[in-house]
Amino acid sequence: MIKVKHPLERCNRTQEETITKLPEAERRFHELMFSYGNAVYRYHQAAAAHEPSHQDYEEWLEGLPLNIARDMAAKGFVWCRTVLSFTRYVQEKNDVGQEEYVRDLMGEEEFEEYRALTA
Repeated sequence: MIKVKHPLERCNRTQEETITKLPEAERRFHELMFSYGNAVYRYHQAAAAHEPSHQDYEEWLEGLPLNIARDMAAKGFVWCRTVLSFTRYVQEKNDVGQEEYVRDLMGEEEFEEYRALTA
């Protein structure tokens, strides 16, 4: 069973259909992968609640390698609001760590099972 659901129901249906078509021996691994991926997706979506500022954007750009910073600066603040490294920067700046967030959604036992399978 996929514990952490995707916010879009069509994605949940696709994930569940995928799981049911797999051999029994592969199902648990994929259930954990989907749960983890869905939790990370939710984490990045939650960054919008912090209303990223142009100052956040400038600070984030300063921490990037020069060639990437130039590219992201050319794309602009509005475009970069959905870039995963920027949304993670915003979350971390607001004391919302990705690992803790995902662990909270998945639960300690399932999160550790995921880590053991992907180590």
